[in-house]
Amino acid sequence: MPETYTDVLIGRQDAIRRLDALLQAARKGRGGALVLRGEPGIGKSALLRQLDETATGFLVMQASGAEFEMELPFAALHQLLAPVTGHLTALPAPHRKALEIAFGLDTGTPDPFLVGVASLGLLAETVRERPLLCVVDDAQWLDQASAKALAFLARRISAEPIALVFAAREPSRLPELDELDGHVLQRLGESDARALLAAAIRAPLDEPVRDRILAEARGNPLALVELPRTAGLAGMAGGFAQPDSVPAVIEQSFRSRLQLLPPTARLLVTVAAADPIGDPGLLWRAAELLGIDAAAAAQSVPLLEFGTRIRFSHPLARSAAYRAAAPQERRRAHEALAAVTDPVADPDRRAWHRAQASTGPNEQVAAELETSATRAQQRGGIAAAAAFLERSAALTISPVQRAERLLAAVQAKLSVGDFDTAADLLTTVATDDPSQAARADLLRGRLSFVRRRGDEGPTAYLLRAAARLAATDPTWSRECYLDAIEMGLLLGGLDHVVEAARKTPPSSEPASGAAAVLTGLISLVSDGHPAAGEILRPVVGDADDDVWARRPSLGFMLATELWNFDALHGIATRAVTAGRESGSFHALPIALAMQATAAVHTGDFGAAMEMISEEEAIADATGAAPLVYPRLHLAAMRGRRKDAVELFASVDHRMSLSVQWATAVLSNGLADYPAALKAAKQAVEYGAVGTAGLALPELVEAAMRCGEREAAATALACLQERTQAGRQAWGLGVEAYARALVTEDESAYQEAIGLLDDSALVLYRARAHLLYGEWLRRQGRRRDARSALRLAHESLSDLGAEAFAERAAGELRATGEQARSRTSKASDQLTMQEVHIARLVADGATSKEVAAKLFLSPRTVDAHLRNIFRKLGLTSRRQLRDLPDIR
Repeated sequence: MPETYTDVLIGRQDAIRRLDALLQAARKGRGGALVLRGEPGIGKSALLRQLDETATGFLVMQASGAEFEMELPFAALHQLLAPVTGHLTALPAPHRKALEIAFGLDTGTPDPFLVGVASLGLLAETVRERPLLCVVDDAQWLDQASAKALAFLARRISAEPIALVFAAREPSRLPELDELDGHVLQRLGESDARALLAAAIRAPLDEPVRDRILAEARGNPLALVELPRTAGLAGMAGGFAQPDSVPAVIEQSFRSRLQLLPPTARLLVTVAAADPIGDPGLLWRAAELLGIDAAAAAQSVPLLEFGTRIRFSHPLARSAAYRAAAPQERRRAHEALAAVTDPVADPDRRAWHRAQASTGPNEQVAAELETSATRAQQRGGIAAAAAFLERSAALTISPVQRAERLLAAVQAKLSVGDFDTAADLLTTVATDDPSQAARADLLRGRLSFVRRRGDEGPTAYLLRAAARLAATDPTWSRECYLDAIEMGLLLGGLDHVVEAARKTPPSSEPASGAAAVLTGLISLVSDGHPAAGEILRPVVGDADDDVWARRPSLGFMLATELWNFDALHGIATRAVTAGRESGSFHALPIALAMQATAAVHTGDFGAAMEMISEEEAIADATGAAPLVYPRLHLAAMRGRRKDAVELFASVDHRMSLSVQWATAVLSNGLADYPAALKAAKQAVEYGAVGTAGLALPELVEAAMRCGEREAAATALACLQERTQAGRQAWGLGVEAYARALVTEDESAYQEAIGLLDDSALVLYRARAHLLYGEWLRRQGRRRDARSALRLAHESLSDLGAEAFAERAAGELRATGEQARSRTSKASDQLTMQEVHIARLVADGATSKEVAAKLFLSPRTVDAHLRNIFRKLGLTSRRQLRDLPDIR
């Protein structure tokens, strides 16, 4: 390694400027993060050391990843936050407990994003004293749980005096880092390389030797310094074998120095390389067990720093030491480390060392690894569990037990997104057990779905699993067929899936739950809505049925298809409750999106915005894409042309049917009936469950306004099939006003208003009044028309359905009455996130409580509140609480 920072920092002025700017901004309370990227030896660690020296006035906290350490959950995060855990008592109890569980101080299963929020809170408490610099070296080797938490922190510190800097080898295997601001360190140009070489080697150099070093090092700072040590200057003059890459050059330099050591010293280095903790006590005990005089050997060991923690001079030195050792020496090192590791305090690391020391199948070690996997999963370390299980399977003797552990490893690999390894492991699963074979097919189906590629589609694997189980487990077989149908609804090819599902073994019990849904869906495709309605109506109407606990999205679609709003709302509400209780950041966003959509259809746009904001906050925190369909529903019903059109244009093509439905609603509101007709026809034509049904009344309305009576009558007949199958006020009311449009029967308008009058569906009742008023005006009954249109306009204006409200205002003007101007609502001036924050604060939430809910820092919440107060002309939280239309 070069002796001074200046040596490595030659040619790094751009990186230094960016790091200085990051520190200056943090001093002023504008936090930020930066990822230094580059190949090994490029100078990342040296920049971090210089950053540490220049961060005057900062509390500096450090952590680093370890290549040979399995992914023990939250290991790096614990390392980083250890100096400030004294502030844990200042955190809310759930946050404190989440960190204590994550750091092994308490038992339970940590919520990974609650850990992130708690970490943010811990840092926020720390910076009350002075600004904070967090430095994470070798970030490419972070455990996944820590990587997610640290990436979360990086996105949430903009309002805090915190600078967070990562150094990661390029390319990095962590997608979490790819989302952050980065600076790539390039190789040095020739002049900078010559300057570094001159500073590193004081002796005079012949020009051919200098040129050879420069050519071989290829601008890598560490290689420029290590090359002369590899072969010596004489060797450089005479030439030597070219390595494959610059990292190989550096590793070869480290290996060449290790080869000069006596055997006992080399073994000591191997033990140090095999232990990722760097605990001196552990190293000395292992050395004693191996018969090494550690004190004497340590005096002659290069590349290692012996202190309160054992450190290698460079990450490549550690990997070089480990790889340079013979296999039997590595096994001896792991065996000794396992023997001296406390089986009570650190059973997982002991099991891992024992596994690395094994030369063949070993059921005792395999069982220990399986137990370690269970512990890791309980702590949220799915990646660690996957690593334990994979190694456990490799050491398992019994074919049945080996298949069981492989399947568990595949499940874990899928959960952490390691799809390639999951696919490879699945190819090694060999079993004659029908249940295990079915599970393997289910995993192949899930893998095919998430990768969107493969020889067979996801439904094919689900159908094969169902067929395997038909004889041995008919209940599970029916569940698989139902899963296949649900996937067919999402991906297409439903007819083929239903044809296969007809083979489902008959149930000996009365059709209920999943069995009833399966039968009803088969009937829906084969016989249509009237027959299917008799089967589906009871189970869809029971929002508490267990089948919807597992498949809320399917229940939501079927409730929409049968126009059953109570079921739709009930299933969504139950799903949100379950998502919050489980802490699942996969299930909760879907549930929030469903509940937001239900709120839109009642006309409660404020509640919808609050739930959309929370769903988007979770998506941002987890790095997922936000779910767009509730925003489509909201934009369509609010009727703001510019905002809606921009949103529609930005949506992925896979949501095209929802966009067409939303366009039809928006266009009907704007009285652009040709556009509404075109969009509604496209939405209906595909026949998607849920979407097509919602589009039918829009098609009826647009077709009648465009003079296409036949198209309207056909759409009405399709709508009646669905609403009669559901027999619910929502559907029957909408069908009544659609029927009134086609038949011009006044009693049908009145029937619609009566059916919708006592429901929560205020928006649809207002639309019924609007259609009735329009018909009355066209009949020349101006006085009656004014009454209906006035009700429609007032209701639509109060709800914020701007396009339909303006349409009602235009109709009122045509009757000779001037519509009252709409009073601007507080929420009209705020962003969706600001609406959410305002509603929470209006309900009495503190900044800390709002921050926890939206994964923000309290300072960020306060900054949003200042914007809210400015926009609304307020000065206090009390005034916000007294503002009626914010809720």
